[in-house]
Amino acid sequence: MPNHASRRTLLAAALATVAAAGAASAAVGSHAVPDDSRAPEEPPGRHPDRARLLALVAGMSLAEQVGQLFVSRVYGHSATDPEPADAEQNLAQFGVRSAAELVARYHLGGVVYFGWAHNTRSPRQIAELSDGLQRAARGSGSGIPLMLSVDQEHGAVARIGKPVTLFPGAMALGAGGSTADARRAARIAGAELLALGIRQDYAPVADVNVNPANPVIGVRSFGSDPRAVAALAAAQVRGYQSAGVAATAKHFPGHGDTETDSHVGLPVMRHSRARWEELDEPPFRAVVEAGVDCVMTAHIVFPALDPSGDPATLSRPIVTGILRERLGFRGVVVTDALDMAGVRQKYGDERVPVLALKAGCDQLLNAPDLGLAQRGVLAAVESGELSRERIAESVLRILELKARRGLFEEPAGAVGTADPEVGTAADLAAADEIAAATTTLLANPRGLLPLDATARPRLLVTGAEPVSPSGTTGPPTTVLARELEALGCRATAVPVDRAVAAAAGHAAVLVCTYNVPEGESPQRTLVAELVATGVPVVLVAVRNPYDPARLATCAAELATYSWTDVELRAAARVITGVRRPVGRLPVPVPGRYPLGHGLSYPPVAR
Repeated sequence: MPNHASRRTLLAAALATVAAAGAASAAVGSHAVPDDSRAPEEPPGRHPDRARLLALVAGMSLAEQVGQLFVSRVYGHSATDPEPADAEQNLAQFGVRSAAELVARYHLGGVVYFGWAHNTRSPRQIAELSDGLQRAARGSGSGIPLMLSVDQEHGAVARIGKPVTLFPGAMALGAGGSTADARRAARIAGAELLALGIRQDYAPVADVNVNPANPVIGVRSFGSDPRAVAALAAAQVRGYQSAGVAATAKHFPGHGDTETDSHVGLPVMRHSRARWEELDEPPFRAVVEAGVDCVMTAHIVFPALDPSGDPATLSRPIVTGILRERLGFRGVVVTDALDMAGVRQKYGDERVPVLALKAGCDQLLNAPDLGLAQRGVLAAVESGELSRERIAESVLRILELKARRGLFEEPAGAVGTADPEVGTAADLAAADEIAAATTTLLANPRGLLPLDATARPRLLVTGAEPVSPSGTTGPPTTVLARELEALGCRATAVPVDRAVAAAAGHAAVLVCTYNVPEGESPQRTLVAELVATGVPVVLVAVRNPYDPARLATCAAELATYSWTDVELRAAARVITGVRRPVGRLPVPVPGRYPLGHGLSYPPVAR
């Protein structure tokens, strides 16, 4: 191994060559939204400048190589000047005060952004944080740029909120049924992430949701039909990656039929091997064929695929045997977050990263104790449990991904004086247009809908008020009332404890429901009492579409699949007839509606 000074010289020369080669082959823009082809990208794998990337790997110390495998959270809005409370969090968890110090000390390969870590205040702040982090990476250790990532699925999971464009989530897109819309949404969303300095999105979800009781996937899935999920997931992969952002399909080998949330427990998937091949495999095969850059593993036990009892993240038969060998995936395998309970129950935090690498994973996401996790991997190399070659193999894949996404050609200091171009009028209009095709009219037996807004009907809006996924939308009943007002109705939002008493004298009561459980519940009581008033009740299921089967029959029933502003605006337009409903259920509602069900309004006579 060369001394430190000569090693840095070799690394700098290799970096410069990779950057020059990348700049000559594919310049990366900011918020220009390219037109992506229907053809898949060249699958991830050997980079044209592989020899230079190999030289980069060879010039790194073992600690630097191990650092490249880790993607960590960090607290604060700034790379170098965090708020005191965030500095204290960083000090307590990592032994450093700032994000820049974290990158330098742990030789990080990537950072993941979270709202709760105060990383996502505004577009300008995010772009400056990204720039500061890249400066820190390029100025320390091996000088390798960071892969900055986020969990921005849209719909129910969105870490970055307004003013970025917020699109319908996966199940809403499933109700729309348009691969063109799915691709368009991902392409615009990817371009906005790129403008913020983010090059990896943990989306799309490729799980097939066939279990109404699934507590963690639900509307994050495109639906229950594996062929439809496969087509929509592949379309989103093409959309994100045409914008220059690495897509990450998840959660392999499939998380759609579990009844435990892997954030708090260890789910068990009971499908047979044949059932997996029929139901869960097709979307992942499709995204691999579409050239997806990354695949995220699931913290689930799948006895039919590996009887060891280990979660899939730690299973060599699943990660290497199936994903790598059966499906032919050559890109980066990223673990789901390592601070989740599903992967921590059987082994200690210092062993989990080692076992994930032995299984075939590359990126290790959000270890609960970063120092302990890195020491565990280093110890495994020193003992011979992990070879240097195995570490280098994953580092090379990660560097190929970074080169593929233009990180070696993007200079530090790329943030200009203008604010990032996000949430433009054109992009917001695109989100509304896409959402308009997703609202599903489930029942309208008396023809109550559409309401005639020109008659200025008095409407009461009430119901569930779930917290905004991004912290920048809602509350749902207020938004729905506001949108109905904008269309000409006289709409008032009231809390649930006043709704029944206030119902009289209104043309209709609109009640928002959110994941109604089986059996008795406050939401079930509320809907029954509203129906008993005799005022027509319009049920608006704002998350899972299974709610109508658990509630009293209403005068009309709709599903929006999300409670974000764009979906509630689309629902208001359907309720008032500004748009005819065209969405179709992407999942069956047991005991009530079949897969593909959806009503519309008769054409207006001319």
